[in-house]
Amino acid sequence: MSATNATTAPSNAAAVTAGSLAHGLSQIFFQKNVWTGLLILAAFVVADWRMALLVVVGTVASTAAGYLMKVGADNVEMGLQGFCGALVGAAVFAAMGGDQAWSYVVALVGGLLCAPVTWFFVWLFGTEPLKRFALPATTAPFCTVAGIMYVTTTSLHVSSAGSHVADDATTAFLRSLLTNVSEVVLVNSLWGGALILLGLFVASWKVGLAAVMGSVVGSLCALAFGENLQNTANGLEGYSGVLTAIALAVVFLRSTSASWAYALIGTIATAVVTLVMHDLTSGPVYTWPYILTTWVFLIIAAFVPALKRS
Repeated sequence: MSATNATTAPSNAAAVTAGSLAHGLSQIFFQKNVWTGLLILAAFVVADWRMALLVVVGTVASTAAGYLMKVGADNVEMGLQGFCGALVGAAVFAAMGGDQAWSYVVALVGGLLCAPVTWFFVWLFGTEPLKRFALPATTAPFCTVAGIMYVTTTSLHVSSAGSHVADDATTAFLRSLLTNVSEVVLVNSLWGGALILLGLFVASWKVGLAAVMGSVVGSLCALAFGENLQNTANGLEGYSGVLTAIALAVVFLRSTSASWAYALIGTIATAVVTLVMHDLTSGPVYTWPYILTTWVFLIIAAFVPALKRS
């Protein structure tokens, strides 16, 4: 998921460390940065310490499973085996809460499953005719595992926490600028969004700026489409756009004026995909709108000379 290239590959024995686990959290937003990872973890703690614990369980499980599958020490150390497990842990909390033992079992099993599912997507995109497009697995393993978890644990689901009620479009828009960021990791919190956004600027000002662009555009599109103000205020309409903007502006495409303009269009397209998916299902769509849009836009980019892959 990262745009960062590995340098010297560490030994397998040194790959699974606190650093690699922190990188796993930062890789949710495509970064290899310990401080970014710690600020994301802080956002989980602000939301609920039990959620943070489930995220850690998922991160450790998926990182360890990737190590055991011998996917490559550099891959593990960079956190590329940890971020999907982290998100699975967050999704378990969102669906099942943190008071029942089953939550920790499901987070553990889900984290372990992320490694082979990640391997499958990497294998799939390495086959013809997809190989030429170098599509990333990104958060598709998380969405796949979390989706299976969600439909197979319905008897264990709990009521979700209360959300902010917005009375007008201005309030909804202003609140969403931070909740769009926090909802990427299934957290509905202004403070959580602020901590994550700070972490992104710590990693790279371009990444932070792209996140802001994605959040603003996602919310403006939601309001223009007449989406529910409460959902908009709580970041449920704009979070995928945050990832799309970062992915296309600075991560998978070389950062140029063309890539930023392309990311803007991609973010608008993500808002449309989000709207359609929310109309098609009452369940969580996770980051599928970002994933599907980014895959399509990367395929199109292969035929646009001004857009170069990183």
